[in-house]
Amino acid sequence: MKVDRFLYPLALVAAGFLVLAGCGRQSETAESAPAQSPAAPRSSATKAGWLTSYEEGQQEAKASNKLVLLDFTGSDWCGWCIMLDREVFSKPQFKEYASKNLVLIEVDFPKRKPMADSLRVQNVQLAQRYQIQSFPTIIVLNGAGQIVGELGYMKGGPDAFIAALEKLRKG
Repeated sequence: MKVDRFLYPLALVAAGFLVLAGCGRQSETAESAPAQSPAAPRSSATKAGWLTSYEEGQQEAKASNKLVLLDFTGSDWCGWCIMLDREVFSKPQFKEYASKNLVLIEVDFPKRKPMADSLRVQNVQLAQRYQIQSFPTIIVLNGAGQIVGELGYMKGGPDAFIAALEKLRKG
């Protein structure tokens, strides 16, 4: 009986680590997709105001003198990604800030949602280019495509996230 009471909490802790570790790795899809370069994917609105086409987003950022925010996410399986979306990206303060200062691009690696092959290939290539090791990873680019910063999940909601973006924008 003593052994069971001792092992049960350890099993819960181990299960928790496994769940958290899942967000720290790219999905099998990301690691195993081919590296060929098909036609650029057409952008679609996965979330209102977000693009999925890197090329389209980069062109828009250059034309409008905005930063590009690349959200590398596992939108249907990564707990930290889901929290970032709920606590920051879906909030009115962030949406207002983004509309004035950012071009938003979702680079998704879902496990259950269907995805076009061309989009999957684009996302794998972007993850390789920016050496993404965990989710969520936010890469911020200028209009010329140069990295100006990297962020992840942070506490403090939209205000903290916007403050970090402002440092990068003015930096």
